[in-house]
Amino acid sequence: MGGLCHRSRLTFIAVGALLLLAQPLVAFGDGMRSKVRTVYVPVYSHVYTGNRALPVNLATTLSIRNTDLSNRIIVDSAEYFNSAGKLIRRMLAKPVTLGPLASTSIFIREKDTTGGFGASFLVRWHATREVSTPVIECLMIGAYSGLGISFVSPGQELH
Repeated sequence: MGGLCHRSRLTFIAVGALLLLAQPLVAFGDGMRSKVRTVYVPVYSHVYTGNRALPVNLATTLSIRNTDLSNRIIVDSAEYFNSAGKLIRRMLAKPVTLGPLASTSIFIREKDTTGGFGASFLVRWHATREVSTPVIECLMIGAYSGLGISFVSPGQELH
């Protein structure tokens, strides 16, 4: 009976190890692990207006906000893609740690239309423990004929 119990424990450990390996994990120096999350954020470097579909360029601010009251998150990368899905540039030189309720932003100038109408950001982040989901969104602002245009585009977690 003792051998059966030992085998059951080994089987349980083996199955647990396989499940753990199946998850995208990142190891940290303190021995903790967490799943990396990826968020897709739509961006509009311009919109069209009027009967002639005149383009209005927009300045874009990617906002990443840690909503957790007690724990930090780490933003591993923020990549900017054009309408064809081609990587334009990596926006972070190194990971950014956001403390509780902290935020960071990335700015794309109004004159920068390299992204096109269907541009996007992919933001990858993780935490060393369970945290509240951060708010990741883009704010677009522009002006046309004395009128201001502004709107927010929310991010969506990819699975």
